[in-house]
Amino acid sequence: MHSHDFPAFFAPSATAVPFAEKQPAFNNMPGLISEIVYREDELWVAHCILLPLLQQLGHQSRWQLWLTPQQKLSRQWLQSAGLPLNKVMQSRQSTAHCTISAMEKALLTGNYSVVISWLDEDLTEEQHRRLTRAAESGNALGFIMRPQHISATRPQSGLKIHSSLYH
Repeated sequence: MHSHDFPAFFAPSATAVPFAEKQPAFNNMPGLISEIVYREDELWVAHCILLPLLQQLGHQSRWQLWLTPQQKLSRQWLQSAGLPLNKVMQSRQSTAHCTISAMEKALLTGNYSVVISWLDEDLTEEQHRRLTRAAESGNALGFIMRPQHISATRPQSGLKIHSSLYH
């Protein structure tokens, strides 16, 4: 599994408008699994769509779980992104099988409003079905982040993440 720079993916900007209390609460949302394929050189999707959703979900009493490849989330980054420090949990996962299993178990508990994981591999139909049932049972959202690898013949963005984003 590749190590991805997820803080850059969710990087807040100085022009971001607070999302809290502008949208209805997600207390009665149905469970959902969504696979988000993104290009590592175009991170606007997370900033404009996913980060505001995570900020809004932070108002729920439930936790947010990040199943990450290798990096440890930075408290400073979480604060600057407007995510609740007291409601974010992280677990580092080593294999796709462990990540999918942990995601299913977490979604089933109903203790999490959202579970976010990074996978390089496509889900099988059975894995997607199990995760969907777990999300519906736990009334939670599950996001599987999948990088779209850029062709070696194309120039890649030189985006680097400074070490201050990690502990």
